[in-house]
Amino acid sequence: MNSDKHITERHDWRHEEIKAIFEQPLVDLMLKAQLVHRQCHDPHEIQPCRIQSIKTGACPEDCKYCPQSGHHQVKIEKERLYSLDKTLAIAKDAKTKGATRFCMGVAWREIPHNAQFDQVLEMVRQIDELGLEVCLTAGMLTSEQANKLKQAGCTAYNHNLDTSPEYYDKIISTRTYQERLDTINHVRQSGISVCCGGIIGLGESRTDRISLLAQLAALKPHPESVPINLLAKFDNMPLNHVEPPHPYEMVRMIASARLIMPKSIIRLSAGRTAMSDELHALCYFAGANSVFMASEKMFITPNPKLDRDQEILGLLGMRFSQRRFTKDRLTHVDHSLSH
Repeated sequence: MNSDKHITERHDWRHEEIKAIFEQPLVDLMLKAQLVHRQCHDPHEIQPCRIQSIKTGACPEDCKYCPQSGHHQVKIEKERLYSLDKTLAIAKDAKTKGATRFCMGVAWREIPHNAQFDQVLEMVRQIDELGLEVCLTAGMLTSEQANKLKQAGCTAYNHNLDTSPEYYDKIISTRTYQERLDTINHVRQSGISVCCGGIIGLGESRTDRISLLAQLAALKPHPESVPINLLAKFDNMPLNHVEPPHPYEMVRMIASARLIMPKSIIRLSAGRTAMSDELHALCYFAGANSVFMASEKMFITPNPKLDRDQEILGLLGMRFSQRRFTKDRLTHVDHSLSH
């Protein structure tokens, strides 16, 4: 991994600048992104993360992309909050299979002030003791709750912006864009790292994708983790009529995110089963350096099998990393590129 001392992180990107980056010839965009990627990251490494829904369905939000919303007639198995023992067993299995980050999803609009939150805090404590990075996504939270999660050992909190401010009200009406930004601010002030990205394939325009990137890059500091999701479709969902974006739009999203947020971990998230091996390779070249792995599903959406991911990485001469990116990246030195 080369030194990143010459990389300057900016938070004042103008829409026109990001548009010029996003819309340049794809071969030029990918090359520039790969060169920046090499300055800040090991281009041979992918962080393997495991994500697990520990409370599924019956969410009061009306997000049009999410089958866990109680507003949609989708056949999913609703589950109460997992027990501590069940969650810990899944986390241990994830570590055994190579995951260095364990992400828990709870279908809440906002974290409650009750015994269920205390139970989640204990999950965080014990998973942290396993040596895994611990990420939680559980809706809106207060500053007090964020501080408690930090004290328990929470590495990261995920709260996506989803799409641009301009397109947002066409996708969600039960939570405002500002409420999302406020949650992210509470996470940041607590000292927990921020995991924040978005989704493409919601019917948004390219202008909306560029606006989303501008919103993410304006956060100070940049999110340590930026998940880029591709809409996964379920029966009876309101966005099923939307034509998926061209696969190269995913590559452009990854590469542009790498150039404007050079030190962030860019994660390929939902929708990977619809991505070909070749598209995975292009995204890795463009700067993606993390995937969700090992489980049959990512939350409740299908996810590629572990052995398939390992096969693709092996063919590319890449590997799953065994270090914790967020906790270890500042002290890690990899001399493999000098060989």
